[in-house]
Amino acid sequence: MAEIGETLRDARMRARIDISEIEAQTKIRAKYLRAIENEEWDLLPGPTYVKSFLRTYAEALGLDARMLVEEYKLRHERLSDDQLRPIGPPGSAARNQRGRGPSGGPPRILIIGVLIALVLVALGLVGSLGGDDDEPAVTTAETTETQPRTTTTPRTTTTAQQRPAARSRLVRLQIIPTGEVYVCLVAGQRTLVPGVVLQPGQPTETFRSRKFSLNLGNGNVRLRINGVDRDVPSSSSAIGYTITRNGRQPLPEGQRPDCT
Repeated sequence: MAEIGETLRDARMRARIDISEIEAQTKIRAKYLRAIENEEWDLLPGPTYVKSFLRTYAEALGLDARMLVEEYKLRHERLSDDQLRPIGPPGSAARNQRGRGPSGGPPRILIIGVLIALVLVALGLVGSLGGDDDEPAVTTAETTETQPRTTTTPRTTTTAQQRPAARSRLVRLQIIPTGEVYVCLVAGQRTLVPGVVLQPGQPTETFRSRKFSLNLGNGNVRLRINGVDRDVPSSSSAIGYTITRNGRQPLPEGQRPDCT
């Protein structure tokens, strides 16, 4: 397959489109477009920007954006730790653990047999103690008859108290750019900000969820969490966070959401 940059340049030249026209259409600076055509990936802000810019540029020229992004990943992205892990023979782990307890302990069948024996002994003791005394059953019945109404009141109170508690677990999040920044925001299976470049003065709407996964191209952003502004450390490379009611936690590179 031809080089990625050469494919884009040839398509643009055949269509007789100036790079300034692509800049106006895609909102990607001309210096970044030239860097992509020359495959000078180090001149772009980061790997996340590269894939976003590459996809947008290819779509503007009517090319197969997905194919070019996959080609870039294949040629230039580093493999993750899971991908570099040696592959063992199929089923070897299952064969090593078959018939053994946790951490290589006694066989499971022996543990189950001991547990069953203990349960039978406990049932026998309960039966022998309960057979000689009839008074507790009468006392229980009397207690139930004298207090029939007190058992229903706590249920209504508990249900009413649980509803605001469930709502309080939601966290509100708004992303406020302080400079040009790539943003990919995911909540569960929903993509809230689909990997776009935001400019200063373009804050997102306020989202609500129990948990957010956030991928930023750099540190040019401020996070408003539950109405309180939180600064992001200055960084020229990608940053990731998990944001919940308990606060924000850094996300390793391999666990950050990918909106490409």
